[in-house]
Amino acid sequence: MNAQATAREQAAASLPAPIAEAAMPVASRLMAAALGTVDLLVIALGDRLGYYRLLTEREPLTAPGLAAASRTAPRYAREWLEQQAVTGLIEVLDPDEEPDARRYRLRPGVAEVLADPDQLTYLAPLARQLAAAARQLPALAEAYRNGKGVPWAAYGADMRESQADMNRPGYLRLLTGDWLGALPEVQLRLRAAPPARVADIGCGAGWSCIGLAQGYPMIRVDGYDLDPASVELARRNVAAAGLADRVRIHQADITITSPDRGPYDLVTAFECLHDLPRPVPALAAMRRLAGPAGTVLVADMKAARQFNAPGDDVERLLYGFSLLICLPDSMSTPGSAATGTVLRPGTLRDHAIRAGYTRVDTLPVEHDLWRFYHLQP
Repeated sequence: MNAQATAREQAAASLPAPIAEAAMPVASRLMAAALGTVDLLVIALGDRLGYYRLLTEREPLTAPGLAAASRTAPRYAREWLEQQAVTGLIEVLDPDEEPDARRYRLRPGVAEVLADPDQLTYLAPLARQLAAAARQLPALAEAYRNGKGVPWAAYGADMRESQADMNRPGYLRLLTGDWLGALPEVQLRLRAAPPARVADIGCGAGWSCIGLAQGYPMIRVDGYDLDPASVELARRNVAAAGLADRVRIHQADITITSPDRGPYDLVTAFECLHDLPRPVPALAAMRRLAGPAGTVLVADMKAARQFNAPGDDVERLLYGFSLLICLPDSMSTPGSAATGTVLRPGTLRDHAIRAGYTRVDTLPVEHDLWRFYHLQP
């Protein structure tokens, strides 16, 4: 029996039997969550320092070898490697050697999840995202007291970059084939002459714009975002992809100043509507940008159709994002609709009707966390 289990049983022994029986599963769940939290934070650290990538690109590494390759301190590298071996993500090839002589490598399947940014299974950014949220706990507690919020910019580069890195593989590998494949008439237009025009609302780091332009080599894309740092990051990504001639990134709030660049053949909004403080005016602006013949596509969270407790793992995750990131960000704008991450289909449909649409269809697109909606005027 491990020490943690012994401590829990000793604590339970001091409680009345019915209470102790009910408390034990809760205590066990909390201990499991603590272990998961430690794993996430250590993964976030290794991801930020480039440890997983180096362990993938090179032969098995010792702690001094990893430290030299990553320009980090050997003692920290050794402790990190030992923890990752203990937690089961890394294999130590010669455990009987002296600590600095032991060689380590990733276990099978780890690289695809933690080291390869092109894989659809890449989840290292999720750890970095939650670590960035945890750093805001004092500001979040104050926002909960005063009813204000914590703006997106306050979460810093780790939050901004991790969200972009998390969505990047889907945008580059699934957007133009699987996702837009549910709208065959739109695909035909995007592949035809004259070149179609696309507006991408809430484009973030620009990977959705890049995915669209790469998948449809004739189109022109305008990406719009509110956050200056995200806009700058998107412009760098677009330039690095060699697409600056067909993709333009604009810092603009389309609910205040609707860009005079329409009509567009396609207007998209991926995983951003629930963050917007004014979702109804945003949807109305998207409808105007699309004009009478354009298409509006919205992808947002795959929340349960109605509140039900306890919920499944997706619902638990969405509420976590909402409490720590999305709702505080939205509420940092006075007068916000305060939607939160748990955007249910009925709420989205209500927003759309109020914005002037007459029909909202859910598209047959498979995604673990998102639902795809075709909005029609």
